[in-house]
Amino acid sequence: MPLNPIMLTSFGYLHLPTDADGHPVPPTADRIEDVRERLRDPAAARDILDLDGRDPRVQAVVLATPGATELLDNLTAYALLPAGPRHIAIGCAGGKHRACALVELLAQRLLQRDVPVAVEHRHAHLPRVLKASR
Repeated sequence: MPLNPIMLTSFGYLHLPTDADGHPVPPTADRIEDVRERLRDPAAARDILDLDGRDPRVQAVVLATPGATELLDNLTAYALLPAGPRHIAIGCAGGKHRACALVELLAQRLLQRDVPVAVEHRHAHLPRVLKASR
């Protein structure tokens, strides 16, 4: 078992600083999981719009999204590797729903296996971001 906790970070790509070419610069991590295209945005569930991924209702909506359970299984297996990661970062558009919920769910799974974790939600407290149309 790792002595130092695995850092789990959620973030929103729309809140990140950009590089010289205008691309978002995600946090430095052993693995960065971009779920913007992989998992449907749960914002259509209007009753969770003002909540963030720390709320069990948001976690339930995210977990019910096609592909979410498989992704969570994969991240759990990755975190449990003998020479496992020190830092896993998960990003979605705004960092409020999908990324935040997945970090919380992953942390729960790892803690159940006595793997210490440290959780950081960089953008969950910020208002929901609407993408500007191009």
